[in-house]
Amino acid sequence: MPMSIIDNRKAYHDYFIEEKLEAGLVLEGWEVKAIRAGRVQLKESYVIWKNGAFWLFGCHISPLQSASTHVKPDPTRNRKLLLNQAQINKFIGKVERAGYTMVALDLHYTKGMIKAEIGLAKGKKLHDKRDSAKERELDREKQRFLRDRG
Repeated sequence: MPMSIIDNRKAYHDYFIEEKLEAGLVLEGWEVKAIRAGRVQLKESYVIWKNGAFWLFGCHISPLQSASTHVKPDPTRNRKLLLNQAQINKFIGKVERAGYTMVALDLHYTKGMIKAEIGLAKGKKLHDKRDSAKERELDREKQRFLRDRG
């Protein structure tokens, strides 16, 4: 079971997640240190297809004060995602033709490596967001009821 670093809860609120996929990230040393320290934010991040690869945009990694003396950190630089060719081909078609978008769902450790879980997503309309909020509230009520009865 992968150990979670950070989740993007806003993605689950704004999108219907159709499919999930684990991808590696091309990171610099200071970024790895900052992520291990928990200084990362995925809230506004998304994934796009550009120059023959998928890239993670909008992920903000705040550099540590003691990160490096000779490297000028860029907190919002675009980071390349590492996927195999079969996964790339499958997702390109859906993103370009079917009108899906790809969002970063979380960052986690797998066997000591930092990985990103990305999801193929369809945008929710306002009424969909309301419906999922009602559903969540009903589930809470059911759980409360069952807990109190038992």
